[in-house]
Amino acid sequence: MFPQTLDSTLAYDVAKAMMDGFNRHYRLFRTESARAKHRFETADWHGQQRAQRDRIEFYDLRVKECSNRLEREFKAGDQTMEVWQQIKLHYIGLLVDHHQPELAETFFNSVTTKILHRSYFRNDFIFVRPAVSTEYIENDESAVHPTYIAYYPTRENMGEVITAMINAFDLRCEFEDLPRDCGFVRTAMEQQIKDVRLRANFQIQVLSGLFFRNKGAYIVGKIINGFNETPFALPVLHKKPAAPTGTAGPADYLKSTPSQLVIDAALFGEDDLLLLFSFARAYFMVDMEIPSAYVQFLRSMMPRKPRNEIYNALGLAKQGKTLFYRDFLYHQRHSSDKFRIAPGIKGMVMLVFDLPSFPYVFKLIKDFYPPQKDTTREQIMGKYLLVKQHDRVGRMADTLEYSNVSFPRERFDDELIAEIEKFAPSQLEINERDDQGKSEVIIKHVYIERRMIPLNIYLQEAFDTGLNDPLALEQVERAVIEYGNAIKDLVAANIFPGDMLWKNFGITRHGKVVFYDYDEIEYITDCNFRRVPEPRNEEDEMSGEVWYSVGPKDVFPETFGPFLLGNPAVRKVFMQHHADLLEAAFWQGHKERILAGHVFDVFPYDQEKRFRTASQTDLS
Repeated sequence: MFPQTLDSTLAYDVAKAMMDGFNRHYRLFRTESARAKHRFETADWHGQQRAQRDRIEFYDLRVKECSNRLEREFKAGDQTMEVWQQIKLHYIGLLVDHHQPELAETFFNSVTTKILHRSYFRNDFIFVRPAVSTEYIENDESAVHPTYIAYYPTRENMGEVITAMINAFDLRCEFEDLPRDCGFVRTAMEQQIKDVRLRANFQIQVLSGLFFRNKGAYIVGKIINGFNETPFALPVLHKKPAAPTGTAGPADYLKSTPSQLVIDAALFGEDDLLLLFSFARAYFMVDMEIPSAYVQFLRSMMPRKPRNEIYNALGLAKQGKTLFYRDFLYHQRHSSDKFRIAPGIKGMVMLVFDLPSFPYVFKLIKDFYPPQKDTTREQIMGKYLLVKQHDRVGRMADTLEYSNVSFPRERFDDELIAEIEKFAPSQLEINERDDQGKSEVIIKHVYIERRMIPLNIYLQEAFDTGLNDPLALEQVERAVIEYGNAIKDLVAANIFPGDMLWKNFGITRHGKVVFYDYDEIEYITDCNFRRVPEPRNEEDEMSGEVWYSVGPKDVFPETFGPFLLGNPAVRKVFMQHHADLLEAAFWQGHKERILAGHVFDVFPYDQEKRFRTASQTDLS
């Protein structure tokens, strides 16, 4: 129940201090995102990677700063519930005309729950639902920059308009041949509206902020013609000019010559955009004054993508978590199936459960592990944090991490409760009865990931069908090729998966293979890739034991085969496309290039979509 009067002289000061804390956070977030443009222009790839890692920590640091200030200056934890209700009302007042109200509400929740005991987390103390609408915020004339810019080309001046659109981003780096690239884009766009009459509302709408990630910058927008809308993205990359014929020391020439920009491809349609904004990729850096307007624009391009995943993709992970949890609670209210032990092979480190009607899985770290798993809870959490902060190159699933999550006891299968009590009792708390006579399950710490079909199950389905069936054979070929591609992309990102068994990889709805078992991952640069030494004698050769010394970070790629390639059909495809993964030289070569400072290119789109082949473009 809200107070009838705002009579606390302290409440407004606390609310204002909390708003100051949020404003500081978002100012720093925007500043770091805006600096991505300069790092891109100067090809500072390592700086871009560091900034992407560091920005992830911004939110927790600001929440800690703000909560410490509230305790120090106002003794916030000692205030009565009546005062806290007034603090919330004053805070709502401060959100009027604010350009990031939804983020500010989430920040309020984070600070409040850090200060107050969990028993106080009631609806009237935190924002369970949004109190301020984010619709049409941009109609406020105080907005400095428009969210998107609209261009109105004709068929005759399409090229000129595209050139103006590119130049509007003011990239301080020369294009290799902008007229040529704009010609490529014009041809690609004309294919999208081929033989179609241009309607009165024909326009190209482009988000005003560039989307930066790793070595790329992306122009994102949509073509509107009548009732048809076509999303698009234009990747802008760096290219080193070729050394002139007869140049002495071409390697030195490339090092001393600044790179030039190229528009590498034109991506069209929701599926291409979904891959670009995939949950298995690193977050974008984009300077946004009104993030909800960006989310609304992107959602119009990708209606199948949940809003929480769009916020995540924009680097606003805490807001993504908030929206996910609201969606999850809504789904629980409108479903009746039970949480169960997830189908598939059980892991040695993680206990996995799911809700059949909900497209995510829930993962708990077990309390103890078999002897071969020499690890700790802290080390496993460190691996998950590494993945969160690292470039996931479309091959590692992002995770949402929650603490003290409440579930209705009646929604839990008894077998699942028994499994948690056996393997992760420290993570389970059951409150037997509340005021309504219902029991509650509290999970102390949980990771939540998108559900995927485990690759071993995907392959087994094909085997069960029979490889005489062309479709089943195609399924095996596609899965094995994608599996090898996934590992090679991870290698390019300096990640050694550790446990490379098929069961630790999943296949997405777009047919991409993604890794999701992180307890054994290592940096490639921390591993020592070796060939198995030749046997010293016949006794060594016949021995079932290892006769050579093995260090803790030693990896022998040629030994992967017996574990992975027992099926002849799988082996045939693997050896045809990815035999190099069984050679120590492949891994060691990548390690040496990474140690030398090279940043590999991993494209979030197929090679055939590029305007020029990889061999013609040096993106190093």
